Amino acid sequence: MRILAFFFVSLVLLACSQESGSSSAIVVDFSDDELEGMVRVTARNANALLGTNDPLAKTEETPQMRVKIDYSFSMGKHEVTCGEFNKLMKPQGLELPCENKNIPATDLTYYDAVLFANEKSKDGDFDTVYTYTSKQMDTDGHCTFLEGFNFHPDVNGYRLPTEAEWVLVAGRYWNPKSGWHSENSGMKLHEVCTRTENSEFCDLAGNAMEWVNDWLGFFRDTTVYNYAGSPDGGNLGKRIVKGGSYRQQPSAMHLYGRTDVYTITSASRADYVGFRLGFGAIPDAVWMDYNGLVNTTRVISLVNQRTLKSKLGTYKVLLAFRNNVSETMAYQNYSDGSIYTAEFPDIYESYHPEISPNGRYIAYCSGLEGVSGSSKLYVRVLTLNEHNIVELNVKSAAIPRWRVLDNGDTVIVYVTDAGSNKNTETFKSASTWQVKFEKGRFGEPKKLFDGAYHDGISSDNKLAVSGARLLRAKMADSSNTLSSGRDSVWYNGEQACNASLATDGSKKTLFLDFGSETGKKFVGESYGVHERLLVMDSTGKLIHSVKAPAGYSFDHSEWVRGRSDFAVVSLSDANGMHNKIALVNVLDSSITELVEGEDLWQPTMWIPDSFDKSTSELDEDSAGVYMHIGDKLEGVLMRYKMELLWRYRDTANVVVVGSSRPLLSVSPKYFSSKYFVINLAQTPNSIYMTRDYLNNYIYPHVRRMKYIILSLDIDLWYKDNGPNSDNFFVKGYEQYAGFVYDKNHNYWQDGYPTGLLEYTENYIGVEGEAYYLDDRGRYLASDCKAWGEPDIEMDSMYYDKHPEVLENSIAVLKDILKKAEENKVFVVGVIFPQNPKYKKTGAFGRYGVRRSHAKKIIQDLIDLEKDYPHFKVFDQNKMGDHDYDDDKANDSDHLCMKGAAKLSTRVYEFIKTLKEKDE
Repeated sequence: MRILAFFFVSLVLLACSQESGSSSAIVVDFSDDELEGMVRVTARNANALLGTNDPLAKTEETPQMRVKIDYSFSMGKHEVTCGEFNKLMKPQGLELPCENKNIPATDLTYYDAVLFANEKSKDGDFDTVYTYTSKQMDTDGHCTFLEGFNFHPDVNGYRLPTEAEWVLVAGRYWNPKSGWHSENSGMKLHEVCTRTENSEFCDLAGNAMEWVNDWLGFFRDTTVYNYAGSPDGGNLGKRIVKGGSYRQQPSAMHLYGRTDVYTITSASRADYVGFRLGFGAIPDAVWMDYNGLVNTTRVISLVNQRTLKSKLGTYKVLLAFRNNVSETMAYQNYSDGSIYTAEFPDIYESYHPEISPNGRYIAYCSGLEGVSGSSKLYVRVLTLNEHNIVELNVKSAAIPRWRVLDNGDTVIVYVTDAGSNKNTETFKSASTWQVKFEKGRFGEPKKLFDGAYHDGISSDNKLAVSGARLLRAKMADSSNTLSSGRDSVWYNGEQACNASLATDGSKKTLFLDFGSETGKKFVGESYGVHERLLVMDSTGKLIHSVKAPAGYSFDHSEWVRGRSDFAVVSLSDANGMHNKIALVNVLDSSITELVEGEDLWQPTMWIPDSFDKSTSELDEDSAGVYMHIGDKLEGVLMRYKMELLWRYRDTANVVVVGSSRPLLSVSPKYFSSKYFVINLAQTPNSIYMTRDYLNNYIYPHVRRMKYIILSLDIDLWYKDNGPNSDNFFVKGYEQYAGFVYDKNHNYWQDGYPTGLLEYTENYIGVEGEAYYLDDRGRYLASDCKAWGEPDIEMDSMYYDKHPEVLENSIAVLKDILKKAEENKVFVVGVIFPQNPKYKKTGAFGRYGVRRSHAKKIIQDLIDLEKDYPHFKVFDQNKMGDHDYDDDKANDSDHLCMKGAAKLSTRVYEFIKTLKEKDE
């Protein structure tokens, strides 16, 4: 065992203000060279204050939460330098370009940082803190995804500091004015520890922003001990960055800050984001999920997406189950690289979840199979972002099962009582019903027949089953009518339970038994209760059996939706605890463990309906592959933009392009049906990307296009078209098989290939697809906040020093306008509202431009209307003299949903005047 010696110097920190983020007594111990470059921190019941109660702060930053830290850890004196990073990572295939070996290592992903921490641990003969099963690298050698990624807080090795640890330390030294910031940095990185006022830690505020260890979760007004963050990062796998950077003003750096301008994921990277190291185990680590539930254990995924794809043939997989410890309904979404467990903290009992055919809703009930009594039935959207729960207003409804009828209606089948069916008279006194569910509402319930057949009705309406003590079947009569069909008891009347009727048309019934004689005879050996998973055909004949893994028995068996070769089950240990959920292949008896927890019940697995690939000659390994597992936001956005493009290519006549400003602010729903709008705006964006997107995809395929709504982001026109630009089509497309495939086929300009939409929409996505698709591309997650103080992240004199970048951007705009004239397409150039307080600064907007210079640029744009009659400038910023007040803002340069309604209505009215003139 390696022995660490420390030279102790004790410092007592006095109580700090809210902004400082820490209080109570902390002993800081300086380490010797055994952990070179690290400072030892011994925290004795110390307080770290995360977040703030400032009403102008972002949603993710409120409310303030107190964290008690009662353990020792080490943290880097400064950010990891470029030289330090390359020394360990160059042999691993990643070398950062270093202008100076002593500047912070930046432009790296979160995964790059944790891989460096692992290498540092191995180099020091420590165990690695992070584990994974495989790596996904981009063409530059950066890691963009780690399959099976897991953080082990109990391991004593190098890691990133937690947010609480970082705040505990930074709160002692927080003084943004003393660091490298936009007013003294020259808008560039500086060597570490060249501007500091203390001898312990450098550059906590400014120079480079810093990755910390945690997923981005929400806070609660509470106290949490030894907090390790959220157990996951939600549907996008969001991460946290701290400390501000050389690009920001001191007043814009807050100790409670956790995000950047754009969404940060593990695959994001920026030239102003780096990291510093932490070291040491976290005893009794505690996580708090999105609902404020605090746990010392997590539900851990045991499988990655590629494994499920190899089994089920699709990346789009949802698993729902009951967490019997927290008494909540939970789910995992395997469609996204950020596999996480979400739990609904309902006040209702929640049993027997089942996911709707479209994968959007989940139905569940308050009653248990085999237990007689009243039960309530509920439906909710399968996402944490929506909280509305719909209750079926009947006396009792149990064990919901979704069906799609021949007429296309989606219904839920339920029973009035799910108690034991052993007594025929009692069984017949209950009944089976169905109710239509459409647009989030229930229809009128309809009785189907007597008997509580709660385990499914076949797609051809000829078989229903029930398995709660006995395996009962109802078979259609000679006229193919199920309601008047024959009731029978299968499995020789021996005890059975957990029955499930396949929904793929095979009419196979899955069930468990109690070591019955019939089962023993079929498998050829004796076995115990629930130690065999059994399958019957449509006549009640046994055809398959699967043995439980050693030390386990099966429970809660259900077919995977639409399949009769795969089932999902709980695995119960010798103590009766259901600590795992597994996928079972009933044809080859292979078992794949999915998740592990303390007591996980009643799993249900959803996969989408398959589409007919025989009608398409596309390569299924490339077609529609527009994002990666665990991708950064720009990849996720483009994946959904392409789905919208292919879906509405023959319908849309108005296309929105440009940056995040129209992405959040132009809503198709405020336009009349005459103007079928799709919002294809994207972030990050440049005028070059807008041009290439129009030329490569939009003009060739949106053939009815009459109007382009284009963001005139003059403060963003500092961007170039080089390999590190924000033009996705210069280099970013190379990372994605779908875009390369399209390019190699000339972007299908000779004709849209059959099946491309289907491949696109059936590839991976993220949970909450409604946020990308429901308003035809406007990103819906934009809360309303006051404008606050304006952020300035670029030198306002930049255009004066580099006039060529502005000239090049205007030249590209002219290319766009020329093509529009050739195609007689109107271009409405919108200057989007920004914080009106920029009037009090020298900057036009978030990314600078001198205000006097901006006025000239805008006038030059208006003058272009003379040369390009189909071009019109629609200025909604008016140099800050606009009427978008505080309740319309999201941040310094984006509108929220209320602002989107106002701006979209105005753009719509403006476009109508253009049409009238054209006619």
